[in-house]
Amino acid sequence: MPGIRSLVKDTAVYGLSSIIGRFLNWCLVPLYTIRFATAEYGIVTYIYSIVALALIILIYGMETGFFRFTTHERYADDPMRVYSTSMISIGVSSSLFLALVLAFLHPVADALQCPDHPDYIAMMAAAVAIDAFTAIPFSYLRYKRRPLRFAALKLTGIALNIVLNLWWILISPWLLGTTPDLRYIFLANLISSAMMLPLLWPELHGFKWRFDYTLWRKMLAYSWPLLVLGIAGIMNQTIDKIIFPLLVTDHDRAMTELGIYGANYKIAIVMVMFIQAFRFAYEPFIFARSREAGEDRLQSYSDAMKWFVIFAMVIFLGVMFYLDILRYFISSRYFSGLKIVPVVMIAEFFFGVFFNLSLWYKLTDKTMWGMWFSLLGLAVTLTLNILLVPIMGYMGCATAAFCCYGVMMIASYFVGQKKYPIRYPVGRLMLYFASAVGLWIVSVFISTGHQWVDMGIRTVMLAAWIAVMLRIEHVSPLSLIRKR
Repeated sequence: MPGIRSLVKDTAVYGLSSIIGRFLNWCLVPLYTIRFATAEYGIVTYIYSIVALALIILIYGMETGFFRFTTHERYADDPMRVYSTSMISIGVSSSLFLALVLAFLHPVADALQCPDHPDYIAMMAAAVAIDAFTAIPFSYLRYKRRPLRFAALKLTGIALNIVLNLWWILISPWLLGTTPDLRYIFLANLISSAMMLPLLWPELHGFKWRFDYTLWRKMLAYSWPLLVLGIAGIMNQTIDKIIFPLLVTDHDRAMTELGIYGANYKIAIVMVMFIQAFRFAYEPFIFARSREAGEDRLQSYSDAMKWFVIFAMVIFLGVMFYLDILRYFISSRYFSGLKIVPVVMIAEFFFGVFFNLSLWYKLTDKTMWGMWFSLLGLAVTLTLNILLVPIMGYMGCATAAFCCYGVMMIASYFVGQKKYPIRYPVGRLMLYFASAVGLWIVSVFISTGHQWVDMGIRTVMLAAWIAVMLRIEHVSPLSLIRKR
């Protein structure tokens, strides 16, 4: 299993920047909510939701397109042509985006409900343009299998952002006796994004910059469905929060329930971080394997799915078994929403499986299917939110997410088995999933009334489940990290 061991190690390193970065950014939320009024923090939340969508549009699927064409039989011997074409494409489009925003800054600020703060929009437009451009050099690091440099650069940017936030929002106002200014949140983001340009200098020079128009058109044809997929994916994650106030007639109740839902969603973010870390390692892995011949290649894909399920279920059990402790990451006022945590975690697990299954349409250049699956999921999300939220409140949002990703996962599996059949051990994977969920349900009914005793029992249960899984797979824990 040398390929899988490599995938596991790369996932761990990529996960370092992802997990630490998300955690540190999450830790800024209490700082923001303490130092700024509710309306001011609402501006931050709103602008960053627009940023997430803008970034996906500006990258327009070129990250995955880069991986696909560096392993394409026609371009595999000249990957720098693909690299430079990708960077020139995104560099030009990002520059045009920034120029248009600055040229029409006040109308854009009015449209985004920030008429009094066009500087916020200007700073975030510049940050998004830079982030979109540097996405390709970061993809190049993944292609070259340099996870340590990737993680180091990501963590450097995150650390700089944290330090600047602490200085401008906490320390400096305290020293000077002034009120913190909201614009420094966006300025800190812009500076940390801009710092990536000199830090990525080794990846930006030392080769011949070339723009291959024919290649570019092929990359766009491959990648544009991924843009639709990405937009639909973001909408799948955020549409429930956007339309929730429209579905609950009492505005105060709507905001209260939405706050509870959002706070408890933070607990389930552990699964999201694992999936993101896995994604960073998995895309280079599958495209590298695509050049190999024979059953070993397909077996590698099957093994990757198997270990994804095992690790994801360990994370699920870890969160659910220790939820009595993890819940204190949020205020006790929000504990009524803890019931959504298992539903959201399983929903995100379904999405992770869907991502694993998505390799078939990426390897066969049929990325249109990814777009259709995401649009199908969006339709399910919208329909169920409209039907369930008025009846179930925020539990309807969690249920809609569960069904959305479940439908996407099932649809991708059955279509994939016809278009690009891979022998996944479906029975074994379902056993792993069902046993983990079953074990969690059993743990709910095992309570001694003493929290730490219950934690000890659950720790033994978790260790036993892991031991059984590894026994079934005929591996020892050390074999997953042992060098080749």
